Amino acid sequence: MTAYDAAVAQWRNDPEGYWLKAAAGLAWSRPPSRALDASQGLFGRWFADGVLNTCHNALDRHVEAGRGAQTAILYDSPITGAQLKISYAEMRDRTARLAGALAARGVTKGDRVIIYMPMVPEAAIAMLACARLGAIHSVVFGGFAAAELAARITDATPKAVITASCGLEPGRVIAYKPLLDAAIGMSAHKPDFCLVLQRPQAEAAMTAGRDFDYAAEEAAGAPHACVDVAATDPLYILYTSGTTGKPKGIVRDNGGHAVALHHSMSMIYGMTAGDVYWAASDVGWVVGHSYIVYAPLLAGCTSILFEGKPVGTPDAGTFWRVCAEHGVKLLFTAPTAIRAIRKEDPEAALMRKHDLSKLEALYLAGERCDPPTALWAAEQLGIPVVDHWWQTETGWPITAGFRGFGLFEPRPGSGGKPTPGFDVRALDSEGNEVPRGENGALVVKLPLPPGCAPTLWNAEQRYREAYLSTFPGFYDSSDAGMVDAEGFVWVMGRTDDIINVAGHRLSTGAMEEVLAAHPDVAECAVVGIADALKGQAPLGLVVLKAGAARDADEVAKELVKLVRDRIGPVAAFKEARVVQRLPKTRSGKILRATIRKIADGETYAVPPTIDDPLILDEIAGVLGR
Repeated sequence: MTAYDAAVAQWRNDPEGYWLKAAAGLAWSRPPSRALDASQGLFGRWFADGVLNTCHNALDRHVEAGRGAQTAILYDSPITGAQLKISYAEMRDRTARLAGALAARGVTKGDRVIIYMPMVPEAAIAMLACARLGAIHSVVFGGFAAAELAARITDATPKAVITASCGLEPGRVIAYKPLLDAAIGMSAHKPDFCLVLQRPQAEAAMTAGRDFDYAAEEAAGAPHACVDVAATDPLYILYTSGTTGKPKGIVRDNGGHAVALHHSMSMIYGMTAGDVYWAASDVGWVVGHSYIVYAPLLAGCTSILFEGKPVGTPDAGTFWRVCAEHGVKLLFTAPTAIRAIRKEDPEAALMRKHDLSKLEALYLAGERCDPPTALWAAEQLGIPVVDHWWQTETGWPITAGFRGFGLFEPRPGSGGKPTPGFDVRALDSEGNEVPRGENGALVVKLPLPPGCAPTLWNAEQRYREAYLSTFPGFYDSSDAGMVDAEGFVWVMGRTDDIINVAGHRLSTGAMEEVLAAHPDVAECAVVGIADALKGQAPLGLVVLKAGAARDADEVAKELVKLVRDRIGPVAAFKEARVVQRLPKTRSGKILRATIRKIADGETYAVPPTIDDPLILDEIAGVLGR
């Protein structure tokens, strides 16, 4: 029996004991008496009678243990040339002062605070300051447009917004404050106040009586102690795309989240206190929450906070420069980043300029990594390259390779084996488990383990409908794939209309809503098509209204701009095609899966329910297939 097999057996035989042992690695004001209370919530609540504070466990606990001088956050910004090391003691003190400043303006336990910031240390400090107070933070990625931010303000009803004057991309400055002002103007809810971090690249105009200088507030704040919260109290809300176009507020609790992430750092990533860990993501996404801020700090690691890109800041060697310069032990990024690096530096000449002797493993997530990319990275780096599968909803890996147990033999294309706590099955449309090696809907048998979202913000029924109703007794991941004979899980695609663009989950339904708002568009469909760099890219097909005497190319340009303005550059929406009609079933359902196969040049069967088979030839002609 391998170490992995033994851990799975221990969890299956005594899940209560397994999770209470994991919980014992944290500091509790009142330790939980049991792991799962099955009588609470939609599938049970974890550590329901426990009391703790996540910020205390991420910062104060390490300072009290005598490790305050160790670097907690290492900020590296190739865009500005700035670098900064912040110790655990400094992070604790800065976080305590910002918490005091927020409290002085009325933020208390349970209040919401939206954080709309670039990749700067103040973003992590803002998250932790909210956690210190027991306030609920909701980080919104800075690339999102005003309308998307407004929807989140309306749903979360925050007491405060913490933002920066701008974010930085290679060669351009993105002014955040005008986007925030526009979002507040659109939103039915108005925050009491905003804190604005003024950056020298673009200073923001302040609204008198509402906006206050972040740096001044933090400096003047009276240090605030950690506030005890129940393990089941929310830590944060993170919005993810919904199939209806309306964002879903994923809720993360304090206790289960802290236990799962702390446990994962040693078990999955093989990290211990003092190790340098780098998740090259953004705090606007779940990876940034879980593995830039919370998990590394809960484990006492040094976490890299990087403001840059895998290419263009200044070149495809920047990741390897950061790893070499700071002694990174494990790098975690999206396959898109490695594809971009490979495209710019196929022979890895820039990689070989750096001493990567301390780099022990590369972990990939956010989308399935295509085998050629994984094999290229493994060959060039000479270290294990581990693809693993997880979602915003789960907050940590469903499947992985486990450095804490000794890694499996690489299986390029597979996301590894299920993490202890996740009982993964593949089911057919009737809910029956399919034989090993056959494709089905990938699900997790309830209860979900600690760390997974227990509900949606103010939308428990929507949670039931989205995740629990299709296969009673199971969490529906909306991913399709198989579990092979040896227990490896292979994620092959989506079963809904969420597409994965460069590791970012985006709703085609939301994009369709934008296209449909154009005055000349009668109907439309957006599908995710294969993209060599980003994994998937959205393609829009539109049917113009009768009598719309417009040039098709001009309409397409307007539609691209419309999506960019309404959803933001992150959607990577660059292609819209005008067609005479869309393929549909006789009941009127658009055949999006068939459109995608045509666009990708795949073979497809003519669906038996199609209204007019000849339309498929028309679509193929428009797409040049």
